Amino acid sequence: MQRLLPAPEADAGSSPFTSLFEASRYSVESGGKRVRSLLVRAAAGVLDKEINHQVLDAPCVAVELVHSYSLIHDDLPAMDDDDLRRGKPSLHRAFDEATAILVGDGLQAKAFELLATAPALSAQQRVCMIEALSLAAGPEGMVGGQFIDVHATNSDMPLDQLQAMHALKTGALIKASLRMGGIAAGANDAQLQALDEFGHCIGLAFQVVDDILDVEGDTATLGKTSGKDSEANKPTYVKLLGLVGAKAEAQRLLQSALDALESFGDSADALRDIARYIVERDH
Repeated sequence: MQRLLPAPEADAGSSPFTSLFEASRYSVESGGKRVRSLLVRAAAGVLDKEINHQVLDAPCVAVELVHSYSLIHDDLPAMDDDDLRRGKPSLHRAFDEATAILVGDGLQAKAFELLATAPALSAQQRVCMIEALSLAAGPEGMVGGQFIDVHATNSDMPLDQLQAMHALKTGALIKASLRMGGIAAGANDAQLQALDEFGHCIGLAFQVVDDILDVEGDTATLGKTSGKDSEANKPTYVKLLGLVGAKAEAQRLLQSALDALESFGDSADALRDIARYIVERDH
């Protein structure tokens, strides 16, 4: 990650960008599960066990940069207004709100720069990956889902609308991670469709488990403030289905995700392991 991120010059102490660099690194180096980059590599490995891992460097970093940007903006006072992320003060608390906004903007732009200039990818692969990631990050993906979420407070959202919202807010970037791995390994349309279906299911499962952990988890383990969704009266799977129902839904989605990988046989075992981790995690 450090090798592909901007770094200050040797005399950066006098650079006006020093704080921007520090804030960017504070965010992307603060830990996290790196599930999306794991999905890029695992999806590529399904189709090509011998793939050159340098081919995967740019998409892996790009998807994590977009994810980091989304978390930075999600924590802002105008969004979820959270002071804690990955067990540390949120970026706007560690620095300031303007810096957090600009770091998020910069990380998103850097992600697409990395894909556009990745020397290990063909021109066609670069274009296809940029398309996949931009669709996932934009108004038809993550931004659209966040917009719905911001305006859903104090609403009684039915299950189909809740699923549609989280398919955009959480699932779209997970699907893009899998698709970029498939593109890197030369997947055909049928294989990409299977990866998309798997991504759709685990993307929803990821959010269901997040909703469960928001109720059952504690702040120290989660690394973010527990109980925030309930306090803000946001629509969640637990609110709609209850804890038992939400846990059953997570298991249903896990099984659907595993079913989507059937055509890949044993080569998809790494993806199966990641799917089980997503549903069984405790933070």
